[in-house]
Amino acid sequence: MPAAPTTVEPLAHAEDLADFVAASPSSFHAAAEVARRLEAAGFRPLDETEAWPQVPGRYLVVRDGALIAWIVPAGAAATTPVRVFGAHTDSPGFKLKPQPTTGRFGWLQAGVEVYGGPLLNSWLDRELRLAGRLVLDDGTEALADSGPLLRLPQLAIHLDRAANDGLTLDRQRHTQPVWGLGQADSADLLGELAASAGVDAARIRGYDIVTADAARGAVFGKDDAFFAAGRLDDLASVHAGAVALAAAADGFDAPHIPVLAIFDHEEIGSATRSGAAGPFLEDVLERIGLGLGASREERMRALAASWHVSSDVGHSVHPNFAEKHDPEVLPLLGSGPILKINANQRYATDGAGAAAWHGWCSAAGVASQEFVSNNTVPCGSTIGPITATRLGIRTVDVGIPILSMHSARELAGVNDLADLTRAAGAFFAG
Repeated sequence: MPAAPTTVEPLAHAEDLADFVAASPSSFHAAAEVARRLEAAGFRPLDETEAWPQVPGRYLVVRDGALIAWIVPAGAAATTPVRVFGAHTDSPGFKLKPQPTTGRFGWLQAGVEVYGGPLLNSWLDRELRLAGRLVLDDGTEALADSGPLLRLPQLAIHLDRAANDGLTLDRQRHTQPVWGLGQADSADLLGELAASAGVDAARIRGYDIVTADAARGAVFGKDDAFFAAGRLDDLASVHAGAVALAAAADGFDAPHIPVLAIFDHEEIGSATRSGAAGPFLEDVLERIGLGLGASREERMRALAASWHVSSDVGHSVHPNFAEKHDPEVLPLLGSGPILKINANQRYATDGAGAAAWHGWCSAAGVASQEFVSNNTVPCGSTIGPITATRLGIRTVDVGIPILSMHSARELAGVNDLADLTRAAGAFFAG
């Protein structure tokens, strides 16, 4: 029989999400934290350069800042379909440039480049972390996390009397955070990161380092309705999928293979080796099929019977900007996960996907609501259409409604977070 739907207590789930976000300041940290949690649940880490087991079990593989984990049930065969819950590990912000130690007028600054499409003003006047991976002279990698180190100080209102009438930030001049006092030629920002990772700075040959809000996620509001944190886009979905897959691990025997696929680089187009437009998922699914003795025809039959739930955040109706939303379809934070629909297939949902999603939500005891863009507001996209195009898997786009999307600190509903995890559990369970 399929595993029972995932049991989730909303406040405890939100606190666990706060722990997860705190442990995941970069995509590399997020992949490592999911791996740590799933290994504790009995998943076996695999190396892409080595032969993989051809027996039922629970497995995971990490590629840079991405991870794919799956369960092969005892009864799996060459034509057993997969159920993929997809999300992404990266978030908009800033990425450290080459020669990152800069400064002037006695201030030490960090040279950064805008990553993705952040709300620039939201990064002002808050403590920031630097985090990511350091690549050493022998090819090994170390995770680094500076803790609270940087700040983008806003110009005082006394020096810009028109700031409240329209703040404009130059992406080069106004986004270089301060991290100390002194002269740049006698300081070493990479040395600070090396110390946090316990490695010799002289051994660093490359790095992928981003900024992250240093504040911990928090529950607040009337009846503890709200949860605010950095990087909810899309760590909320990553966390939901990881919790649901871990819960499905014990005694799983459904007639499909549950897969968690969390990709990097969604915020910049996904066209990388660890992004959804790259070959990572296809590579893993092919190797799973080979382990089950699948011919190419049998593999194609399995994919034709498979499903992909692409989970990413969407927009809750904003009480101060209601005109930006569709006047009739008004998803509200706290009223359940959303089904994302777009006539031009910016989201991959179609009628069959909508019906399936409502079925999984019903099985989980979860209410769902629709999201569609206002016709005058351009619609974003997700990993959903990318995966559907690459593999031909039936795909449905879902998520949770939030406010302040792409802010350094986003706002979600406590109950929505728990309900998304319940729905993911029902999807995996079948």
